[in-house]
Amino acid sequence: MTTENTQTLILKLTKDNYDSWCIRLKAFLGSQECIEIVQYGYDEPESKEAEDALQEAEKQVLKANRKKDNKAKTIIYQGLDEAIFEIIAFAETSKEIWEALQQKYKGANRIKKIRLQCLRGEFELLQMKSSESISDYHTRIMVIVNQMRRNGEALTDARITEKILRSLDPKFDFVVFAIEESKEVDKLMVDELMSSLQAHEQKIVKRNGDKAIEHALQAKLSLKDIYEQGETSTSGYHLGKRSTKTRRISAISRKRILEYRI
Repeated sequence: MTTENTQTLILKLTKDNYDSWCIRLKAFLGSQECIEIVQYGYDEPESKEAEDALQEAEKQVLKANRKKDNKAKTIIYQGLDEAIFEIIAFAETSKEIWEALQQKYKGANRIKKIRLQCLRGEFELLQMKSSESISDYHTRIMVIVNQMRRNGEALTDARITEKILRSLDPKFDFVVFAIEESKEVDKLMVDELMSSLQAHEQKIVKRNGDKAIEHALQAKLSLKDIYEQGETSTSGYHLGKRSTKTRRISAISRKRILEYRI
């Protein structure tokens, strides 16, 4: 892989994207077979004499580890700008670089706990909007869920499905009842739940569409009845002439039917 191609694959680290940057870089380091060197490091001889005393097989392992470590450092450097590079320039191994970046961007455990507390609050307050689709609400929930997991929260599918069922729009109440009655919710996977909810959502959309058509037809028939009643009432005469009241009803009826047709 050329340096140019490698650079195009590596996202630049900023003050706002450490979590996503870390996930992507781990994946890339894994594809280059050097993620273990970054995470666990390797044993470097304390002196030249100690290195010379190694067995030939041990020297070969040390050589391979150094090569992987240099490759990992090169990859990490390409994801850093000049300002951030100066902060970690003192680090000698890829493991030391990785830990220095973690310390800077993830902060101490106290800061991490505060961030997690905020995310927990957001998770608990989530509610589906009446105009929101099941798919959009699922996406909104999973954004918070993934952020919580990155910060150390062990969220099970059971907890997520319970939250979804508790926070759906009221129009899904009968669906929630049916799911809770027919399935073991604590064993229900999130994807399985979403499939069921989306299927019910399509039925609701179709039912509402059918009702709209029915209402339109009823309105049309009502206007037709008004028009026909007006025509009938105007056919009679009082003392050889139409009454004033009859002419008025006829005029109103014609006006309404003309407005509907327009």
